Amino acid sequence: MIRKLFSHTAMITACLLPLSALADVVVIVNPSVSVTATQAEAGDFFLGKSPTIGGVALKAVDQESGSASRDTFYEKAAGKNASQLNAHWSRIVFTGKGQPPKAVGDDSQVKEAVAKDKTLIGYIDSSALDSSVKKVVAVK
Repeated sequence: MIRKLFSHTAMITACLLPLSALADVVVIVNPSVSVTATQAEAGDFFLGKSPTIGGVALKAVDQESGSASRDTFYEKAAGKNASQLNAHWSRIVFTGKGQPPKAVGDDSQVKEAVAKDKTLIGYIDSSALDSSVKKVVAVK
C-alpha cells in the first residue's frame, strides 16, 4: 500500500514539474565551426560578459522570451530566471555597455539560422539536435 502511494505521488510530482526542469539544452554552432566551451563560458557569453566563446568571436542568437529552452538555458548556464535576466539586460543597455542577443524564435528557427550562418551560436532543446548543427556543450 505504501509503495503504491509513493509510486502515485512520484508520478503526480513528475507531471507537475515544468517542462524546462525536465529538458536538456545544447549550445550549437554551424558544423564548420571549431569551438569548445564549458557551460559556464556559454552562460557568460550569452550574458555579454565575454566577447568570445572558446576563443572564437561569434554572434549569439537567443530564443523568444518565455520559451522553455530559453528559460532552461539561462537558469542552468547563467543562474538567472526570466526576471533576473531582464534586469541584467536593462542595466547593460541603460549603461550603454551592450545589447542582448537578437531573438530569432524557437528551437527550429534558431537551429535553421545557425545551420545557415557560421558566425552564429545558439541553443536548442537537445531533442531538436541533428546533423545540420554541431553541439558545443550540453547544459544540464
